[in-house]
Amino acid sequence: MIEAHQLTKRYGEKMAVDRLDFAVRPGTVTGFLGPNGSGKSTTMRMIIGLDAPTSGTVSVNGRRYAQHGAPLQEVGTLLEAKSVHPGRSAYNHLLAQAYTHGIPRRRVDEVIELTGLQAVATKRAGKFSLGMGQRLGIAAALLGDPATVMLDEPVNGLDPEGVLWIRNLLTGLAAEGRTVFVSSHLMSEMALVATHLIVVGRGRLLADTTVQDLVRDAGGDTVQVASADPGRLREILAGPGIEITGRAGSEELRVTGMSARAIGLRAAEHGIALFELTARTVSLEEAFMDLTRDAVEYHGTTAAGATIERAA
Repeated sequence: MIEAHQLTKRYGEKMAVDRLDFAVRPGTVTGFLGPNGSGKSTTMRMIIGLDAPTSGTVSVNGRRYAQHGAPLQEVGTLLEAKSVHPGRSAYNHLLAQAYTHGIPRRRVDEVIELTGLQAVATKRAGKFSLGMGQRLGIAAALLGDPATVMLDEPVNGLDPEGVLWIRNLLTGLAAEGRTVFVSSHLMSEMALVATHLIVVGRGRLLADTTVQDLVRDAGGDTVQVASADPGRLREILAGPGIEITGRAGSEELRVTGMSARAIGLRAAEHGIALFELTARTVSLEEAFMDLTRDAVEYHGTTAAGATIERAA
């Protein structure tokens, strides 16, 4: 479990992380989302003691990272896949970590097999592709069989088979009761693998919620329905958990909390003719973009050759 309380990090005049409060709980995959410059990497670095908080606290399994006698058995981390001596083989890189942390040699063989590195285990890591480097970084993160796993952009450089592998790995780790904390810019992957989300922008917490609730709050699973008698239709559809909106004088209503099929059946039962019945599902990407619109650090333009400029 990871717990942050008023976690803050300032670099001179720059507030990188601003009083974050959140908890990452075991048994689920928690996605860590935010635009570039939102403070995600700084937060992850503070979790494992690479950066010291300006104020506030963050703990892993009830203690600060530095207080753990065997930290690799508590939290396995991938922050930078290329943080390995380029002249050392994958096997020897993992073996050195195992020997210095009291981890049995057999565990090196286990994580090499788990991450699919058998064919390249004796090759120099400096010649690895980006995807192979990612797999080696994940192998190192899992070396101590940790209760908590924290990965920064783990699918970078992976081919489709590798993406499917990491997806199944993360859900499998969570199913074993481990704490899984993953950052990514790939909303499609987060929608498939994450159950809970921590969303930050400009260093501040924007959301601590489930994927389902974030999408719903952004207008997910909304049905657009039009009728000659919208007032009567509104009356027969009203009920617990049903939200109905529409402009005065308009034939159109937006209904959340009821399927298009159920709306059609209810209208037919009461003899109300419908002109339109269209279901719309908001994607996680759309919900994320809507939530972080005012927290984007950098904006680009659509004009060819235009430069990236800093948001106001």
